Amino acid sequence: MATLYSQADANVRKTWFLMTTFFIAVIGIGWALSYAFDNPGILYIAVFLSIAMNVGSYWYSDKLALASTGAKPVTKEVAPDVYNIVENLAIAEGMPMPKVYMIDDPAPNAFATGRDPKHGVVAVTTGLLRMMDRSELEGVLAHELSHIKNRDTLVMTVVVVLLGFVTLLSDFFLRSMMVNGAGDRDNRLGAVMVVAGLVLAILSPIIAQLIQLAISRKREFLADASGALMTRYPEGLASALQKIGAYSAPMRTANDATAHLFISSPFGAKSFKGLHKLFMTHPPVEERVKALLGS
Repeated sequence: MATLYSQADANVRKTWFLMTTFFIAVIGIGWALSYAFDNPGILYIAVFLSIAMNVGSYWYSDKLALASTGAKPVTKEVAPDVYNIVENLAIAEGMPMPKVYMIDDPAPNAFATGRDPKHGVVAVTTGLLRMMDRSELEGVLAHELSHIKNRDTLVMTVVVVLLGFVTLLSDFFLRSMMVNGAGDRDNRLGAVMVVAGLVLAILSPIIAQLIQLAISRKREFLADASGALMTRYPEGLASALQKIGAYSAPMRTANDATAHLFISSPFGAKSFKGLHKLFMTHPPVEERVKALLGS
């Protein structure tokens, strides 16, 4: 019989498998491009850019996420309930105390960022504070601390960087094909490599997006389970998710780049309807509540 612990372990293994596969695919695309154009420099540039983008995202992703959402740091005096809950949960889990930020937005939501627990940040909206009781707020904050503890924030940032890199590389390849043609290689292997590179360039952004969605969804289930274990009260988080999911209006600062960081879609309840459901980075609230309550 599956338990929260076994499910969490399975999600971590699957996530790292997806990340490894995705990274190999990125290197493969760079090699295909360099072979198709008979220019090893393309591969060298691709590797350099990939490393540079990963290093940059590791050090500055939290600052970019906070700036893009308009989050501001708050003290214990300004938000005593949030601060006390985060502090108590961090102590109970043996974690460093994350910084607390607030977003002036009526939509109830929250997210966590930071490259590791020592640099963790938890941000909540003013709407979340107005709508939640203490047990619900504790469930949400436990969920976010789980993301920090499990290094989810770093993993999801790396996925975003790789996705952006593949999209850029694919766009470069397609434009070069239109301007310069497929090159001068006449042998059959060269022709096959050009076709393979073209197919990868077309499909890789789609595949990358699907991998990002799969990882984000699995991470949400994992953080839900870990958060419930922290509080020993899954009903609190389940109730909070139902309230957040029922809120129809999107956040004022909602955007695709940071949507996967939030506890629920920042685009409002309508984002889970129709074809939008297929491309959302969060599983439906009903599925998450069912998993938490075991029903």
